[in-house]
Amino acid sequence: MASLLALFSSVLWGTADFLGGNLAKRYKSLAVTGVSQAMGLVVGTALVLLSNSWIAPTLSWNGYFLPAIGAGIAGFLGLTAFYAGLATGRMGVVSPISSLSAIIPLVYAYINGERPHAIQYFGMVVALAGAFCASGPELVKKLPVKPLLSGLCAALGFGTALTFMAQGSKTSSLLTMTSMRLITVSMCILIAIRYRTIGGFAMRDLRTLFVLGSADFAANYFLGIATTKGLVSIAMVLGSLFPIVTSLLAFRFLHERLHKVQYLGILLAVGGVALISISG
Repeated sequence: MASLLALFSSVLWGTADFLGGNLAKRYKSLAVTGVSQAMGLVVGTALVLLSNSWIAPTLSWNGYFLPAIGAGIAGFLGLTAFYAGLATGRMGVVSPISSLSAIIPLVYAYINGERPHAIQYFGMVVALAGAFCASGPELVKKLPVKPLLSGLCAALGFGTALTFMAQGSKTSSLLTMTSMRLITVSMCILIAIRYRTIGGFAMRDLRTLFVLGSADFAANYFLGIATTKGLVSIAMVLGSLFPIVTSLLAFRFLHERLHKVQYLGILLAVGGVALISISG
């Protein structure tokens, strides 16, 4: 169950990143982040009200609110860096680096005593290598600085956010993700007031932004649940396979050619998932 939820979150994340990356080519990445996160906040708030699952926030690390604040700030910085990197047109640099974000919660889980089986460790390494290769890494002698830095910042932001999300989900995954978006949207509102704009989106883009925000929220939500149903380390690795989905969508709808290393990455990722599953 946990593995399926984590894999489904990868599908949703990959879809959201594909949509967000395309929008970021026409609009400011901060605006794409802000409006899509606002859409996610609407979805989260509606689910909280419909499910009647409200829990009063506390100023305790063992609750959901403080981890949500950390996740919101880190996730905002990571997502903005990711979209900014994709907007440079160097997905083959940005996406592979950002896919390694799972290393941070992996280390955190290990420090906190998680010890998967040896074959599961091997499967996680293979799956992460697959995610990296499936992103289409541009193996050139002189890597461009801007997308390289964007990828590193995205990986750091995503990895930190994932760690906070896992902590908050121990209390409530839904409230953690909703509160996380409340923090992100608040930051975006302050930026919008400063620059007196919300991005200048066309009406036709609002539907895409809603799908993007909803998919991103659902991906976080399902991954949060997955961390409470099994090992955090395995859930994070399976949830980090989103670059495969992004690459396949780019191949299908943008007619971007898949390189040999990407086919290899897909095979490695499938093999890694299989190794994790048969030893679970």
